[in-house]
Parts: sequence; C-alpha cells; structure tokens
Amino acid sequence: MSILVIAEHDGSALKGSTLNTITAAAELGDVTVLIAGGNCDTVASQAANLAATNKILVAEDEIYSTPLAETFTPLILSIARDFSHILGPASTFGKNILPRVSALLDVQQISEIVAIHDSDTFDRPIYAGNAIATVQSKESIKVLTVRATAFEAATEVGSPAEIAKIEIVTAEKISEFISTELTKSDRPELTQAKIVVSGGRGMQNGENFIMLERVADLLGAAVGASRAAVDSGFVSNDYQVGQTGKIIAPELYIAVGISGAIQHLAGMKDSNVIVAINKDEEAPIFQVADYGLVGDLFAEIPKLEAELQK
Repeated sequence: MSILVIAEHDGSALKGSTLNTITAAAELGDVTVLIAGGNCDTVASQAANLAATNKILVAEDEIYSTPLAETFTPLILSIARDFSHILGPASTFGKNILPRVSALLDVQQISEIVAIHDSDTFDRPIYAGNAIATVQSKESIKVLTVRATAFEAATEVGSPAEIAKIEIVTAEKISEFISTELTKSDRPELTQAKIVVSGGRGMQNGENFIMLERVADLLGAAVGASRAAVDSGFVSNDYQVGQTGKIIAPELYIAVGISGAIQHLAGMKDSNVIVAINKDEEAPIFQVADYGLVGDLFAEIPKLEAELQK
C-alpha cells in the first residue's frame, strides 16, 4: 500500500510531529511525503534521508508558504487517489487541513490515532484519554491524524529517497493569511522538550511565572501552563498543555500549582516521570504523579531554584 504523509515544516526543517507521523505511516506501507512551501530544498533533503521514506513529493510555490487549509487541500486532493491512507500530525497544522480533505473526499476521518493494528484498524483515545477506542474503517481512503507522543521519531539513514516535483494546484482564493503571533523564546519548543515545568491557577498571576521560568532555564526546560492559568490571562495560549492545548510526553514533567483536571491530565500523563507540587494533598494531580510534594509553591520553588544553582 502507498501511504501519503502531509509534512509540517518551518521552511528549514521538518517539525518533530511529522517525524513521528512518518514512523506511524511506515507501519502501514510504503511512505510518500508531501512537502509544500515556498522554499523546500532543505526540508525535502531531510525527508529523503529518513529511513522510513520511499518518495518525496515537492510542491514549491509561495502560495504554500503559509499552511492554509484552503490552499493545501486542492493540492492534496489532486494526488489523493494514488494512496490508500493519508496521514498528518494531530497538531494545529493537521487539525486544520485534514478535516477539509476528508470532507471533500467524502470519507470519515479518524483522529489522533495512538496505535495501528492493521491497515484499517486503529486505536484512539476517548473521554479525555481515560479510555482507548479500537476503531475500524472501511473507507476507500483512510484519512488519519497521528498523536505524536504515541510513536517514535523517524531517524535518518545514508541512502536518500527519490525527490520529485509535482504540479502546483491553484486554489480559489476564499481566504487570506494575515499574520502569525508567536511567543519567541530561547527555551525548547513545548512539544519537543525533554523537561517541562508547568504552572496552574495556583501561580495566582502572570508575574509569578517568572519563578518557573528561572527554574526552567536552570533545567534547560520548556514552560507550560494549565488551561486555568491560560484562561486567567497569566500566560499566552501557546503555553497550554491539555486536551484543548498541546499533548506532550517529556521525560520529566513538573506540575506546579496544578490541581489536575481531566483535560490537563490528557495532555501530559504519558510523561516518563511526573512531579507534582501542590498545597492541596487531595489534588487529583497526585494520582498520576510519580513524586508528589505537598507544600506552598511560593516556598518550595525558591528552594528548588537554590538547589539547582549549587
């Protein structure tokens, strides 16, 4: 079977979630990666050197420099019939584009798969990750988004795959890209970080997040937040970890002042080691934590910072 992966990239490298998606696709068959953008040479070369890829399709045009569903979808549809499966990461990118693709193909999408049984049977989380549903699709083309934390990242090898240019498909101009507002930071990107320090409503205000940022910098960690902290305006929404934010699985997750609502746990409970600091010993976060510290975060975090500085 031929499998198509829609690559998410920043113009210079593939996003980590795409590497995980390629690994998932390789379990199904021969992997073709579609790379669309304004300047794709570097990204195409990286994709071609991955062990799991068989062919790289490149659509190079400025209309693809910003990933709008309205411009990407006609391109994907122009080649979709050549593939049995179309996969993309369950990121903002994939969640924006693939539902439109599946609708126009008139097939049902299966979202956020975490395991593959065979060519038409997959596992996906339901009820905020508290249960796993095994679903079977009889669609002629399976459209899937992949939860990146469930699969290893594809690795590079020495023998590159074939790279081929494909025709640009002009889309009807029904939407226009205006701008992107991103938080700039020297810290690791939240979904790729090995260590994450997150704060919740217990931080009380945004200024107190500086405490967590200092600890994160000492650990080489990313900074995250619960939905309650984001909704309260403490930090911007790209910090949010959870079912309605980012799904992550770092080696170490430190939850500070986070009670542990179900939707937050859905985003971080696959972390290798979870450390919780909360003054409420009945907080649900302690049920999933490997290590728990009951105490006032405003006393405990400065102690942690002092120890890390030694």
